[in-house]
Amino acid sequence: MAKLAGVYAASHGPLIIRKWDSVSAAHKEALTGAFDELGRRIRAARLDALVIISPDHWVNFFIDNLPMICVGVGETHAGPNEPWMMKEFPHETMPGHPQLARHILDTALASGFEPSVSHRMILDHGFCIPLLKAGVNPLPIVPVVFNDIEPPFPTVSRCYAWGEMLARAIATMPGDLRVGVLGSGGLSHSIGEATMGLIEEEFDRECINHFEQGDPAALCEFLTQRLPQVGNGGSEIRNWVAAHGAAGGRGFELINYSAVPEVIVGCGFAAWNLHA
Repeated sequence: MAKLAGVYAASHGPLIIRKWDSVSAAHKEALTGAFDELGRRIRAARLDALVIISPDHWVNFFIDNLPMICVGVGETHAGPNEPWMMKEFPHETMPGHPQLARHILDTALASGFEPSVSHRMILDHGFCIPLLKAGVNPLPIVPVVFNDIEPPFPTVSRCYAWGEMLARAIATMPGDLRVGVLGSGGLSHSIGEATMGLIEEEFDRECINHFEQGDPAALCEFLTQRLPQVGNGGSEIRNWVAAHGAAGGRGFELINYSAVPEVIVGCGFAAWNLHA
């Protein structure tokens, strides 16, 4: 059977690419070091496939068709179509893993989830920035889109349950695959709101503490209460919650946290110790 070989989380703010030259030397060093360490850990895990959980930033979906969860089951996926990402990202297409994706889909349906399905998904900056900045050559990818963009959102506890289901799916997948899970997005930031540019550093650090402690119930309660009170970009923390569920609620190890005003994001990077 397949093995869950690594669980990770990373921020993906667009200005990490678009305004990189405007980032201070200290923040460049922190972000570069965090992405480098993330890449080192992913390579060390010797993954055969990577499940990436990220929002869709109005690339595949819009408000006329906005699934709560969508699984990409294609043989291949298109690379980012954002002009500023196309200049930097070296791959027009990325390999999928349809067998693993289909097994995840079947397990989800058997577990009471009803995700949408895409046979060819465009992977925007949310999927591609962590791969690019961490220096990870495209592994076969199973993209999972969470609606973190426009309410109503999936509940925090439902996102944790999705992660638990994902772990079961990987554990029952035939073959010797080594599979990783990456939650992409967050931490606090605000896009297109009056508070745009505000980073809720106190919230971010309290959130990180809950992930480090590992208690799923306390984490879900905290985020259910607090996410509506922080910038709309904070909703992407749901992707980290799913990763937490996949890791069985074990506390994670923070690689780095930096509140980076130049990219208007509280940037966090972490990996879960699956053997704790």
